[in-house]
Amino acid sequence: MGFGPIPNILCAEIFPTRVRGLCIAICALTFWICDIIVTYSLPVMLNSMGLGGVFGLYAIVCFIAWVFVFLKVPETKGMPLEVIIEFFSVGAKQVDAAKNN
Repeated sequence: MGFGPIPNILCAEIFPTRVRGLCIAICALTFWICDIIVTYSLPVMLNSMGLGGVFGLYAIVCFIAWVFVFLKVPETKGMPLEVIIEFFSVGAKQVDAAKNN
């Protein structure tokens, strides 16, 4: 279990068509920079925390990410791309309006 598919799928769905290419490129760049940080920090953390500590830390981060995705990322299975774009563009406004009522 990891972050693998979440950023790629989410970034492809949340941006409007006119800027989607640029935004996906920025998301992919950020994803790869974070991968490099994890790769190069692993030996340092292994020396300081040990194998159990490193994977315990990774497990905690994955759990926090799972909770975030479960609570904040809506299900878009079976929705056409046009509906998803509309959902993300007006969804936040509808949630705010519902909270005010």
